[in-house]
Amino acid sequence: MTRYKIGTFLKYLFLTIAAFVSVFPLLWMFISATNSSIDVLGGRLLPGSHLVTNFQNLTARANIPQAMWNSFRNAAVSTIASLIVCSVAGYGFEIYHDRGKDLLMRILLLSMMIPFAAIMIPLFMMVGNFNLLSTTTAFVLPSVATGFLIFLFRQSARYFPYELIEASRLDGLSELGIFIRMYVPVMRSTYATAAIITFMAGWNSYLWPLIIMQNADSRTMPLVLSNLIAGYVTDYGLLMLAVSISVLPTIAIFLLLQKSFAEGIIASAR
Repeated sequence: MTRYKIGTFLKYLFLTIAAFVSVFPLLWMFISATNSSIDVLGGRLLPGSHLVTNFQNLTARANIPQAMWNSFRNAAVSTIASLIVCSVAGYGFEIYHDRGKDLLMRILLLSMMIPFAAIMIPLFMMVGNFNLLSTTTAFVLPSVATGFLIFLFRQSARYFPYELIEASRLDGLSELGIFIRMYVPVMRSTYATAAIITFMAGWNSYLWPLIIMQNADSRTMPLVLSNLIAGYVTDYGLLMLAVSISVLPTIAIFLLLQKSFAEGIIASAR
């Protein structure tokens, strides 16, 4: 019994240390947002009194509300569009299964191996030809259908009870009705997983917005953060405050959907 208690104690001690190591960078970032640049460089680990000063300097150098809105709008639209397109595609690949769709699915998975830098210039030329520069549409189009999300929904659709589809067809429900009223509610965890992945990818996207967002009013938070680093002297207290503000939406989304996220990952890994 004593040996069992010692083992349990060591296990929880290890998990506590691992959790602290994982959370410490985030905690240090929030603390540094309240300190001056000199204190941050000196490694101060206690909250300071420069939060208001850092915020005033930040708002004087960048339009944070506009950048936050641009990032949220782009990420939200990208997430909604990706969920609709990829879930329909994944559902179709599995429910209406044939050899041709298997070949197409392999091609989609192979497309994941192509680096974005290889298709960046053709995408930019296409967006420019359609006069879509500095628009949400240009931001969303390259990510509206990804091989990873289609594969994720296809894997989840494999465990959707086909008997339920057949029973719905016998009851006279249309194929679209089956998808909306039967498939979507059952696959809530998969949708939550895909939403978190897509939203965080859209929010943190840097290279593509750097190319297409050519107006100051269309810049997103990653672009604003990169501008704060530019120059001969970097105010690290101000920078930490900007980064702290930037990560708040992604933390909120993850905490809101974390239970469904875990369930979706387990379901898709079967």
